[in-house]
Amino acid sequence: MEIKGQALYAQMQAMAGQARALPIEADANMAVKAVNNSQSDFSTLFKNALGSVNDIQQHASSLRNAVELGDPKVSLAQAMIASQKSSLAFEATVQVRNKVVEAYKEIMSMPV
Repeated sequence: MEIKGQALYAQMQAMAGQARALPIEADANMAVKAVNNSQSDFSTLFKNALGSVNDIQQHASSLRNAVELGDPKVSLAQAMIASQKSSLAFEATVQVRNKVVEAYKEIMSMPV
């Protein structure tokens, strides 16, 4: 599984463009629908990202087990590359989580 940073960035730019295109005088109901859609889009995107990281980790684990059991179809290099991809995907997920927590803390400390 491949992590596509450019595609994620392009999607975020498209969503930002859509958010800027909303008229200011739109009624409150439209604003609530837009917020709900963006929340569901973000949650779906986040769930899919976590699912792909999980898939990458499970694949790396199965390759590692195959190498440990001596399966001739799986090379050590394949297992090591999968392990590194898994590690990189997990580290990226942790960094995203840290940024989300940091943004939440900053928003919560804003005066109303």
